[in-house]
Amino acid sequence: MVAILETKRLRLETWGDEGVSELMELHGTHEVVRFLDATGQFYGSQKAEKRLQKWAQEYRKYGLGKQRLVKRTDGLFVGRAGYSLFETGVPEIGYSLLPQYWGNGYATEIASGLRDWLAATKRWTGFIGFAHLENIASRRVLEKIGMRPTHKAIVSELPMQFYALDFVNGLW
Repeated sequence: MVAILETKRLRLETWGDEGVSELMELHGTHEVVRFLDATGQFYGSQKAEKRLQKWAQEYRKYGLGKQRLVKRTDGLFVGRAGYSLFETGVPEIGYSLLPQYWGNGYATEIASGLRDWLAATKRWTGFIGFAHLENIASRRVLEKIGMRPTHKAIVSELPMQFYALDFVNGLW
């Protein structure tokens, strides 16, 4: 596994052999899945493998992708975070943490680190993010890192609030 980004308490790294089982664990609880899948379906090994392949391909092609998130102190798996290219070709920030790590500021910490990292690359002019309308905690994270609400739309059959951050026009 290769470290991509480090913050004070977290490390974002490429996925290893345990990626499928870690994704199944992460997306195997109702608390996490209720904001990500309209049917409430947990990840099986096939879906987890497809996601990992997609993220690896994005990482090779664009230097983006959702990656494995661990605690720096002990390497324990916390969740996933990173960017994917949204339908419009704009980077979309995303993060998902195991419920036992909620409420520790980890989502804000990694989202801030990702924002700063993307701005420093100077390859992108900004990025978007979105969160389920009822996922107040995730929406607050996006707002804390300077993103502004833009519109509401349906993604994967779920109602989402979209946010944007523009590096060029000083909206950050």
